[in-house]
Order: sequence, then structure tokens, then C-alpha cells
Amino acid sequence: MNVIPSVNLQDFVSGDPVRKQKFIDEIGKAYEEIGFVALKGHFLDDKLVEDLYEEIKNFFSLPLDQKEKYEIPGIGGQRGYVSFGKESAKGQKQGDLKEFWHFGQYVEDDPVRMKEYPKNVTVTELPKFNEVGKEAYAMLEKTAKYVLRALALHLDLEETYFDNYIYNGNSILRPIHYPPITEEPKNAVRAAAHGDINLITLLMGAQGRGLQVQNHKGEWLDAIAAPDELMINVGDMLSRHTNNKLKSTIHRVVNPPKELWGTSRYSIPFFMHPISEMKLDVLESCIDKDHPKQFEDITAGEFLHERLLELGLIKK
Repeated sequence: MNVIPSVNLQDFVSGDPVRKQKFIDEIGKAYEEIGFVALKGHFLDDKLVEDLYEEIKNFFSLPLDQKEKYEIPGIGGQRGYVSFGKESAKGQKQGDLKEFWHFGQYVEDDPVRMKEYPKNVTVTELPKFNEVGKEAYAMLEKTAKYVLRALALHLDLEETYFDNYIYNGNSILRPIHYPPITEEPKNAVRAAAHGDINLITLLMGAQGRGLQVQNHKGEWLDAIAAPDELMINVGDMLSRHTNNKLKSTIHRVVNPPKELWGTSRYSIPFFMHPISEMKLDVLESCIDKDHPKQFEDITAGEFLHERLLELGLIKK
């Protein structure tokens, strides 16, 4: 597959069984072949998207000493601000050319989860920042829930198979700022080639060139969404759970041509994580004589911890 397919979530929620099955077939095929789709018909309206971009641009424009007040030690960057160059891709020593913010789960009716997750961090300089972030988090989480319902049906599971695992799950909304490039980068790109850790990732801000996806021939394809689309890809947790039937695809954000070095880039991924106890053991339905079990049993929490160590966000 040499292009990123486009699908429309409104087919799935239409109430028309033919349209619903069309969406299941399209997204299932895309995730088996390239691991990415561009999704129309999601639950983010234009006003919310506009407000979110305005708020994150306002935050990243703050002086560094103000932003650094929100860099919380000891939590592996799970909430608040992570400064420029702190994160590197698995296997990379050079830090990526980005700074970012983390909104986490807004836990409901679960005192255990409230203790498990760090609290969200409030930006006092920007009164609407946290409110807009919380609303966007909720709409992206709702979109992800329906995508996972479609994938459950594609995998011959109950439609609501994932629902209890993602309710109060450890999901993260990450507004990213790739600042203007001021000098020739030494072996660093805005985001080095990597696979995502989680179940699925929903990405806002893939309208311009920069994001590239590696197909199964090893070729890099530009992944450019229409203004009303989210890019949604399979993460390593879901790939592992399905014995690599659904593909977690390597992707990267390359540096722009030199004439565009003076421009910022913003993107906003939502990383859909389950609760930490979810077993990522390979589904029996994804094992047969041609596809033996590829992965050891592990929980989502254990897998996340391993990967945060590899990324350098937490120390041994």
C-alpha cells in the first residue's frame, strides 16, 4: 500500500449496517496493510480545534523560565511540560527537536486510578488552557472508543471488548511544538523514526509535509491529512495483542527544507492507552499454524514501563 487510506467514522455510527460494515472492512484492511488511516467524521468540531491551537501556541510562546515551572520531576514526563530535546526515540541517543505538554486522564469514580496517575498540571498564566485541553481530550477519547469498537468487530471480538480497558485508561494528549531550526542539526530530526507504545494514536496537525510513514517495502511515504481529518495509527500494544495482524508502523517527523527552518510546526497526538492491568497476551483468534504466537504475555502497565525506560523519560 503506497497511500494512506481515508475513512469516515460517520459510516460506523450511522445506524446503517451496510455503511457500518464498510467502515470495519476499510479500517481493518488499512491497519493490516500499512497501520495508518486518515479519519473524517470525528467528534472534534472546528471551534474546539481552533481554540486548542490558540491555547497551545500561547503556552509555547511563554518565556522558558515560566514553562519550566511546569516541568514536574519524578513522574517521567507524564504530566505538564517536557523541555526541548529531553525525549529521544527508542535506540536513539540524540534528543528530538521538540518540546511538549502532557494532559492526562481526568479520572471518574475510581479512587485507585486517582492514586495511580499523576494529577494534571494547571497553567496559571492561561485561564482557558486547561479547560480547552480537557474538552479536546474528551472528544479524542470518544473518537478512539468508536475506532476500537470497529477494530474489535474486525477481530471477531465483542464490539465493546475494549470499552472497559480504556475507561479511565492511562491515555495522554500531547501538544508538541517543533521550534524553528536555528542551526544545522547534528544527526537530529524533529522526531526520529519510531513506533508508538499505545493501542492507537490519533494525530491532529498532519496537514503539512513532515510526517512520514514507512510501508512494508521500507519506503517512506508522506502522510498528509486533509484539514478535517485525523491521522490514526496502530500502536505497539495493539500490534502485540493481535500478533502483528494489525501493524504498528514506523513513522517519523523530518526536518523541513532549509528555506522553512524559520517556521514552527505544531502537532497534537492523542495516545490511547488502556488501564495498566489490561493483559496484552496475544489473542487466540490471531494465532494459527501460519502465524505462531510472536510475543510473551505482558500487561499494558509493564509494557509502558519498559518503553519509558527505553525512551529515557524515566531512569532505572
